[in-house]
Amino acid sequence: MLAIERKNEILSILQKERSVLVADLSQKYNVTEETIRRDLDKLEKEGVIKKTYGGAVLNENTNLDLPFKIRARTNRAEKGVIAGLVTELIGEGESLVMDSSSTSLMVAKNLKSFKSLTVITNSVEIMVELSGCKGIRLICTGGVMRDSALSLGGKTAEEVLRHYHADKAIMSCKGIHMEKGISDSNEFEADLKAVMAACAKEIIWAIDSSKFDKVSFVKILDLQEGDTVVSEKPVDEKWMEFFKSRNIHFVSAAQ
Repeated sequence: MLAIERKNEILSILQKERSVLVADLSQKYNVTEETIRRDLDKLEKEGVIKKTYGGAVLNENTNLDLPFKIRARTNRAEKGVIAGLVTELIGEGESLVMDSSSTSLMVAKNLKSFKSLTVITNSVEIMVELSGCKGIRLICTGGVMRDSALSLGGKTAEEVLRHYHADKAIMSCKGIHMEKGISDSNEFEADLKAVMAACAKEIIWAIDSSKFDKVSFVKILDLQEGDTVVSEKPVDEKWMEFFKSRNIHFVSAAQ
């Protein structure tokens, strides 16, 4: 395994477990503990972890913006369930605006069997995934490229989006909180998602359970009446009461 692949795997583990031990990683990858410490040194310099005695913990800063390739490998099973549920909410002939989240990419993979769809997106990955699908009309927002997120944004992308009126917006986020709304780690993405929400008749938030009761760096907007929130498993009674009181639809795999 290449050092960069091992480093990315370690970060993926940290996303799930929140902490790692040098001795465990050394055994897992069959390398010396010194090699693992070098990997952790690099991650600490990038600002994504904090080294501890004998290991490391994930940096929980609210403005931490992980690369797309790391996000795509995190909570894959949960995102797969969510993508399946979101796909069931999409009808033939509809127009969709989709963000550049890894969950939206999983939804896009499920759209290839549709005979007629229009997809507007700022995601390079979604554009590549759906290119060549005869039944899908693809519209790219254009804009400034964010290499780490494989997404486009900025004023150009926002202006393009304002010309369209889509049936549904499919988006994810870094945090969902009853009082502080829906948030993300990057202003660039948060601003564009707010515009996406404004140009759609219906908003579908695809949010895995790890994001609930979390607040990230930039507020996107508050949940609105008629929104749909999709997660891989039921939420607690407090959240259900919150959704019902605001006429927000909630969908999960086992209700």
